[in-house]
Amino acid sequence: MAEFETQYQQLSVYDDDDTGEETDNPAEDHLMIHVVPEGNKARWNHIENLDEFFTRVYQYHQRQGFMCMVLEDLLQLLQFVFVVVFSTFLIVCVKYDELFDNVYRNRSQHHKVTLDDTIKSHEECLESFTSTIIFCLIVATAFWLFRVLKVIYNIFLYFEIRSFYNTALKITATDLPNMTWHEVQTRILEVQKDQQMCIHKSDLTQLDIYHRILRFKNYTLAMVNKSVLPLKLNVPFVGEYVFLSTGLKYNIEFLLFWGPWSAFENKWHLKEEYKEKSLTKRKQLAETLSQRILWLGIANLALSPLIFLWQILYSFFRYAELVKRQPAFLGSRRWSNYGRQYLRHFNELDHEFNARLNRGYKAADMYLSIFTSPLLAIIAKNVAFFAGSVLAVLVVLTVIDEDVLNVEHVLTIMTIAGVIVTSCKVFIPDEHTVYCPEVLMRNVLAQIHYMPDHWCGNAHTSKVRGEFSLLFQFKAIYLVEELLSPLITPLILIFKFRGKAGDFVEFFHNFTVDVVGVGDVCSFAQMDIRKHGNPQWTEEQESQASQKEQGEDGKIEMSLMHFHLTNPEWKPPENCSMFLNNVKDHIQRDVVAMSSMQQDLMGGPFQSMIPSGATGVGLGYASLVSSITGQSAMLSPSVNMSAPFASGVTPKMRGAVSQSEGPLAGSGGGLGTSFHSPSSSMTGPPTLQPLSQPHSLIHPPSSLLQPTSTSQRHYDEGQIELMSTDMSFSALYMHDLRTRRARGYYENLDDIRARSLWQRHDTPQATPSSGGTTPMPNIEERPLEEDSGTKEEDSNLI
Repeated sequence: MAEFETQYQQLSVYDDDDTGEETDNPAEDHLMIHVVPEGNKARWNHIENLDEFFTRVYQYHQRQGFMCMVLEDLLQLLQFVFVVVFSTFLIVCVKYDELFDNVYRNRSQHHKVTLDDTIKSHEECLESFTSTIIFCLIVATAFWLFRVLKVIYNIFLYFEIRSFYNTALKITATDLPNMTWHEVQTRILEVQKDQQMCIHKSDLTQLDIYHRILRFKNYTLAMVNKSVLPLKLNVPFVGEYVFLSTGLKYNIEFLLFWGPWSAFENKWHLKEEYKEKSLTKRKQLAETLSQRILWLGIANLALSPLIFLWQILYSFFRYAELVKRQPAFLGSRRWSNYGRQYLRHFNELDHEFNARLNRGYKAADMYLSIFTSPLLAIIAKNVAFFAGSVLAVLVVLTVIDEDVLNVEHVLTIMTIAGVIVTSCKVFIPDEHTVYCPEVLMRNVLAQIHYMPDHWCGNAHTSKVRGEFSLLFQFKAIYLVEELLSPLITPLILIFKFRGKAGDFVEFFHNFTVDVVGVGDVCSFAQMDIRKHGNPQWTEEQESQASQKEQGEDGKIEMSLMHFHLTNPEWKPPENCSMFLNNVKDHIQRDVVAMSSMQQDLMGGPFQSMIPSGATGVGLGYASLVSSITGQSAMLSPSVNMSAPFASGVTPKMRGAVSQSEGPLAGSGGGLGTSFHSPSSSMTGPPTLQPLSQPHSLIHPPSSLLQPTSTSQRHYDEGQIELMSTDMSFSALYMHDLRTRRARGYYENLDDIRARSLWQRHDTPQATPSSGGTTPMPNIEERPLEEDSGTKEEDSNLI
């Protein structure tokens, strides 16, 4: 037996279908027939459709496992049946005359209407069916049967993914709720080394997995970023408006990515005609695509009555009770579908993106809430007073005698009055609201990471407020868009998208690259700074992209930074590493200069004029060094870190996080800093703290302070979560750095000390022996020009 095992270990466990190589030893061939390879390895080797497989693995984790996924799919089938059956019952089987007591209203003898009186008999219901209702039921039944088959097919796939989790990843259903996606992804990378799920590469990277899961989403993000999709409309009396309903989004994906007319042969390979170099062939392809868009628009137009009816029924059953119970629901806000495309990073998974937007929700809501109309507020207060008075009287009368509810329309009046009172509260500002749009916009930017250039310093204007509301819309507007989508989507496809068919073809032709082991992906998703970097966001030598090729609004740079922080084990290419290192250098120089500025402030004659806690303004940038490079900021030896600080608070830090106890001590003598997250605190400035504690129980070991290679680092899940929040501070810093570049500030960042308001060479100090006094510094020139919007207090800004 031992001899047999030794012989078998010398053989290949599987044949490579791509190379077609065969063994020359007949004895080995004989052994290959009789020896069965390990089932686990044979099962997951050479998965044909890795895009679908990795997507299902991700969804399995996000949807909490097999039972939750199956139950959710089955209940959705049941929900569809309920909506169709209940709607049909209400249309054909209810005697509304008797329900509203119209039959007995004029009779002298009182008659109490019962439930049986209001429902038709079985024969009467069948007689009430019209040809239109029968046609709708046939279509609904066909659609439901199609979904049943799809659910059955998905259940088998769910079972396969459960087997992969249990056997390959060694993750049970009990362990799954307590594991993060980063842990699952790490195990997938280990399984690849052992079982070769992808045969084109021996080792997969985090970026490979993200590419496969987000292949089509990255294309959509790039097309929105480059304004290829015609989503902006000029609406009369409204102005510029962005329309991207769920129905239109579905049609775009069907047309471009996975439908029979899509640009892709399969989920990972673009059709060869889109790669043709011949301009004539691409024009022919654009004409063909334009005709297909026309037919798709006509199909949507033909189905619009049915879809519109379904939208009305579904929205009514889903939101009617919620609106009655919480009328303020319509006055609340949500991130719009367009906003979710504009604000998303390349290679950002759904759970990462949703968490980031959720962190920015309160600040965004506060920002838009400070813009109130005094005229509407006065009207709303009076309307609420009148409606509230009527409601109060009826409530008191009902408490005295409940028979008041039997009076005709009393309950209706009470309901309407309650809705009016609650709705008016939306237009009445909170009496404790503080008008600080620039501070709030700064806190919003810390989480959403993107904003147009002209928003900077103009957050107090109605123009910026209107543009931001397109990203963060009322839920009432969202519901109206969804209801009208069946009617508007066909028109947009026919009259807007047809004319952009050539742009779609050119975009796929120009911005598709073939990645080994991944397939065709959007070149923007590669986050190649040299090819797609924006010169306004990078150094001159880093980007060679033309205006047509460069990403807008820092999309490439922000996406690279975000992916680097959420996947710290990933080793970026050389040009990406150059960009990250340059950002690190800028941070280190700013930390040194601002720390020296702080020392000058503390030692100068105006120390008594500095408010408590303000000495560390701007010094939070030092924390970015640890979050970007894994190293603590090395301040200049001239900085006296042992001096007392105004706050006197015990340091709480790891990188830019302020809520974790215990600083990180490094063997290299590095210094850590901390400041409060802009999303968690709006009341105090960031403050530099001395490193005093020798050890941290939660934060990474001191090896992270050393310039070790990325592959040698190990990060636990707590560190990964904290590093992802560091992106808030990185985004703010990168926006500030971009603004300084645009204005010509800091041609040499070492000049920051020379431009400082409080410099020692401008403030001659008297020696103790001379007994003289310290003269006032020269304060005529200011280091930075101010925007119109920065007249607010900047102590809350980073």
